[in-house]
Amino acid sequence: MPQSKAAEEPQFAAFIALDWADRVHAWALQVAGSTQRETGRLEHTPEAIAAWAQQWAVRFAGRPVAVALEQSRGSLVYALSQYQHLVLYPIHPKTSYDYRRAVFPSGSKDDPRDADALLDLLTRHRDRLRALQPDDEPTRKLQILVEKRRQLVDQRTAQTNRITEQLKLYFPQVLNWFDELATPIVAAFLQHWPTLPDLQKASPQQLRAFFQQHGSRSADRIQQRLQEIAQAKPLLQDAAVIEPAVLLVGVLLAQVAALNAGIRAFEKAIEAVAKAHPDYFIFASFPGAGATMAPRLLAAFGSQRQRYRTANELQSFSGIAPVRDASGAHERPYFRRCCPKFLRQSFQEYAALSLQQCDWARAFYQKQKDHGKSHHAAVRALAYKWLRILFRCWQSKKSYQEEVIIEARKAKPAPLRHRSEKAADDRSGGRPVAPCGKPVNAGLIKIGDLLKFLLAQA
Repeated sequence: MPQSKAAEEPQFAAFIALDWADRVHAWALQVAGSTQRETGRLEHTPEAIAAWAQQWAVRFAGRPVAVALEQSRGSLVYALSQYQHLVLYPIHPKTSYDYRRAVFPSGSKDDPRDADALLDLLTRHRDRLRALQPDDEPTRKLQILVEKRRQLVDQRTAQTNRITEQLKLYFPQVLNWFDELATPIVAAFLQHWPTLPDLQKASPQQLRAFFQQHGSRSADRIQQRLQEIAQAKPLLQDAAVIEPAVLLVGVLLAQVAALNAGIRAFEKAIEAVAKAHPDYFIFASFPGAGATMAPRLLAAFGSQRQRYRTANELQSFSGIAPVRDASGAHERPYFRRCCPKFLRQSFQEYAALSLQQCDWARAFYQKQKDHGKSHHAAVRALAYKWLRILFRCWQSKKSYQEEVIIEARKAKPAPLRHRSEKAADDRSGGRPVAPCGKPVNAGLIKIGDLLKFLLAQA
């Protein structure tokens, strides 16, 4: 997004672009006030990176140097962030790719040319780029912890999906007897009785004792399982299919158990870091945040309060705000796809959780559904509302107060749409009003508008 940075950014001594690679990075440099460019290569070793960064401090007497690269996280970014004279400008890979295709339509590609394209973006379009503003160490630690935890959760989901696929081949009844395949009771159950014939050899007393020992306390649920086990029929009896599937399920269950242990370790670390953070009380006060979402909201906002000037900047950057497509008389909003996916996911998942504990959020969501929006579109609309409230509390360092929001919503004037509809009724004198807002006149109204009006009245 364009920003006025003349008063914000330092006077750079030079501009450098790095085309990232696994082992050797290509770079291009342009000294401020010059049109000449220098090029070179940088090996990806700690010693080479340190020497490369220090040479610019010596050459330009410690003056700031702007560096563009196609990373916002990663080993190279972390290595260069420790040098105060380097101001990093992360550029999205798709941005550089589209720019390169526009400048070099032939599609030819090599590392020095890519570095040159990045340098063009840095020197000519810097007003549309954001300099990297690292958060403080506790916040960065929390950001990495919550993201890594979510990655483990996604991996666990992938493994349980594979277990489901295998069980559908030879033991589908298990999917009805247990709600979550990632729980320890399922692993223990399948270790004791890997197939239906093995299970039906066990006595009802053994099965009842097993369920009770593993935390299943509902007598009705246990009795229902026992009846279904006694009446169950195997889906197939082909050992060529069953035995490999049993072995694979055992391996996958071991992976799920390891992932569960890892997730618990991350959650313990997240809790310790989050509760020690000075801003944690803000996000913990929001309805439905809880032990999982409050740290994620804190990580999403960070510690740099000057990073976003308005709530709308964060709404757009996170992908919660839609993109407007306008051309001539045509205009429509559509889903914003180019954004930090985990950031958008955090806000959207929080909005969905808030429905359980917040009355006004539930009413707003239902209103969106009544207007024909899908579940996800309605949740994103609610997340858009929550972001404004979250942003205000974050900026003012105050906790959420439900009564303040309710009073503000009561004091809010009626939407412009309702007032215009009332004015249209007044102008029509009670006569039917066409979609254009004018009273229906069969001699003047367009056929298309008339059909729309009749359909609306049906």
